[in-house]
Amino acid sequence: MFHRFAGFTVVLLLVACSTSTRFQYRPPAESLQAPEAASGFVVKPGWQSSRFMVAAANPLATDAGYQVLKAGGSALDAAIAVQMVLGLVEPQSSGIGGGAFLMHYDGQRVQAFDGRETAPAAATPELFMKDGKPMPFMEGVVGGRSVGTPGAVRMLELAHRQHGRLPWASLFAPAIRLAEEGFLVSPRLASLLQTPDARRLLEDPQARALFFDAEGKPLAAGTRLRNPAYAASLRAIAAGGSAALHTGPIAEAVVARVRGHTNAGGLNLADMASYQAKVREPLCFDYKRWRVCGMPPPSSGPLAIAQMLGMLAQRDLAAYPPVPREFGLEPSAEAVHLVSEAGRLAYADRGRYVADPDFVPLPGGSAAALLAPDYLRARAARIGERSMGRAEPGDPLAARAALADDRSPELPSTSHISVVDAQGHAVSMTTTIENAFGAQIMAAGFLLNNQLTDFSFVPSENGKPVANRVEAGKRPRSSMSPLLVFERDSGRLAMTMGSPGGSAIINYVAKTLVGMTDWGLNAQQAVALPNFGSRNGPTELEQGRVSPELIAALQARGHEVRSIVQTSGLQAIQRTDKGWFGGADPRREGVAMGD
Repeated sequence: MFHRFAGFTVVLLLVACSTSTRFQYRPPAESLQAPEAASGFVVKPGWQSSRFMVAAANPLATDAGYQVLKAGGSALDAAIAVQMVLGLVEPQSSGIGGGAFLMHYDGQRVQAFDGRETAPAAATPELFMKDGKPMPFMEGVVGGRSVGTPGAVRMLELAHRQHGRLPWASLFAPAIRLAEEGFLVSPRLASLLQTPDARRLLEDPQARALFFDAEGKPLAAGTRLRNPAYAASLRAIAAGGSAALHTGPIAEAVVARVRGHTNAGGLNLADMASYQAKVREPLCFDYKRWRVCGMPPPSSGPLAIAQMLGMLAQRDLAAYPPVPREFGLEPSAEAVHLVSEAGRLAYADRGRYVADPDFVPLPGGSAAALLAPDYLRARAARIGERSMGRAEPGDPLAARAALADDRSPELPSTSHISVVDAQGHAVSMTTTIENAFGAQIMAAGFLLNNQLTDFSFVPSENGKPVANRVEAGKRPRSSMSPLLVFERDSGRLAMTMGSPGGSAIINYVAKTLVGMTDWGLNAQQAVALPNFGSRNGPTELEQGRVSPELIAALQARGHEVRSIVQTSGLQAIQRTDKGWFGGADPRREGVAMGD
């Protein structure tokens, strides 16, 4: 059922070319476009369907995927339509100027598609060093310096060649029409345009004209926003495939903006033209009665989750279910303690060992050493009754002395898409331009990523190289954790899930997976559960959604507790006796739809 492999020969003919199915997009009623407040927690019911389902971070994007599925499209077709609309209506989070990781299940095998951005050929390990010191983080973010070669479109094209049913061009119709006719700015986009960081968009002529009025005020929620430049780019890509983005006028516009910025970058036309999406061997692991498959490195997410659950496999997490509170379910102190301690250990290994495996292989050349039962048992033995505070990396295969730790931050502006089609095929895709509004420069109607700031700003420490240092052609480490979950005995698809959230993605997805597998929560309940965990620092609890009693219980066990805003954007779909049940994060504007 689960076939692992390193690569495959690309099928040259589009599957969609042989189908006679036609897809005609109809924009939904505008009441669908702004369903909730810009921030805060809005209770959602979850959604049941019998045949297919799609969950995404914006109702217009979800509806585009729903219409594709209803017209007979595949899960992959729906994901493409959703992504193109998200690039319009949620431009701060993802788009064709960024990258993505995609897990696909075709009823027989699981594939891991890597569309992560790459560093330009001109990039050096000192890219973010200044006067012998790492430059201030936002100085590295804003401008061309941080822009990597985008990979999302080329990855989607590669996947569509194998798994598309509808013609490639038809999948761009929803986003093109909405871009040309306009959509109502959502409360979330409007609120993000009012943040201090978004003011830097005023320095970019294209972004200023799109997101601000003539007086320089950010567009208010409910304002109609049209983006004809984005529509023109999508028309070109619909007609010419990814080559229309990676070569020709669009590529020239991207390179000109990157190299012409006051904080110029090294991206050039050769970088754009030579980008290759990859198919990597999925990282699959067993957890109790489940088989979980996710992205391998350069994502650190599924590997860290596998380590956490491997350490906790001998603990009876089911014995510590969430407890009812006036604000909803709250995780128990014992569960938060165990998951946070396992997280400290996993994040410590992540910081030492995980990077683009084409440049820096994992110890032993695969994930096996970091997931070896004896190694995880030894790591788990460090989890006691009191918090360890900060964990040190482990020492699989005596690899520890060779590398220094990476402490680079990872920003949370990302989006996740979960889809299951009528044939039971599934997609779990996490997609990003990194920071809110990326590098805060636009070209051809879309924002460019700042993904290179996911590399370590410091290339080495004490003479030891950092695994995640900048190198030409390298893909920066990520925490994106798109997962597909199967029943281990039957092999049936059981769940698809993922989240945005920067380095906290690992904890968000782990929480949701534990909620659905150990605690018997449905997708909506697990997604809505308060976020918690540790990134090998303080124990982080979602601000305003936990009780003083939980905080006190953790402090009594030695935890340094920090209550912070944790705006995940989880989307999850699970199999039920009636078909499929979808959950969308109550912290954002997403919904699930299906028939």
